[in-house]
Amino acid sequence: MKNAGPPKTLVMGWFSFELYGATAGDLMAKDVVCEWLGAAGHHHDVAFAPPFEGGVDWRAVDPSAYTHLLFVCGPFGENEVSREFLDRFAHCHKIGVNLSMLQSLEEWNPFDLLLARDSSAGAHPDISLLCDQPQVPVVGLLLVHPQKEYKERGRHQQANEAIHRLIDANEMAVVEIDTRLDENTTALRTAAEVESLIARMDAVLTTRLHGIALAIKNGIPALAIDAILGGAKVTRQAESIGWPIHFAVETVNDQELQDALDYCLTEEARTDARKCAAGARNQLRSLREEFLAEINTGAGSPV
Repeated sequence: MKNAGPPKTLVMGWFSFELYGATAGDLMAKDVVCEWLGAAGHHHDVAFAPPFEGGVDWRAVDPSAYTHLLFVCGPFGENEVSREFLDRFAHCHKIGVNLSMLQSLEEWNPFDLLLARDSSAGAHPDISLLCDQPQVPVVGLLLVHPQKEYKERGRHQQANEAIHRLIDANEMAVVEIDTRLDENTTALRTAAEVESLIARMDAVLTTRLHGIALAIKNGIPALAIDAILGGAKVTRQAESIGWPIHFAVETVNDQELQDALDYCLTEEARTDARKCAAGARNQLRSLREEFLAEINTGAGSPV
């Protein structure tokens, strides 16, 4: 029986089925059609399955509550899964949007309105192009492995847990960057590849000395935790280049890290990082001169 009340649409997609490979594009396309429904004056529910939250279970809702069924995004064909929900909402006006139809439309098309992404009748741009998606920070994560030279004072797990709590509390795109090159866990092969990736981050979270050094070198703010009790080379490096955003593992707290991250994502922090890099280079010029002077002192003629 059809709903006699105002129009109401159930929005479905592969995010409505547990572990059916729902992608970011699927969810962006869902946002677009939900905006369209709002513009049309249609109330709607979105059917979600774990791990997605906040919607309804299409198997548990009363089908008669809906006048329209909209399936959005992804490959779509006739199979046991599609037949199950199409039969359950057989009375609804059925709309397919942004679908790649796997069968010829002459063979099978269950929709009253089909706005296909691609089908036997033609193709259109993916509607994710219309999604007004907010941009989030892209943050590099450079964590040091436990080091035997700091066995007694090392608190690497404690430092890592603090950084991961910070990540969990913020929406950001985290890029793991391994600076080790004899065996690299992030598919980087050369020093140039490592530095090029760091240089494209908005900020860096690190327990590595070179996490600070290579970030600041490229004007990228770094939030560093020294994982060694009492401080070691991470602290000394930060101090030597004049970069203040570093913390001792034994005293740092979550609010300090949040405040530091907020600062690192500002243009002021980028300006400060560039100033620190310039100051560090000035210091290192004197090392070069000292080296060149010493290397030739007392040198005999080559044989």
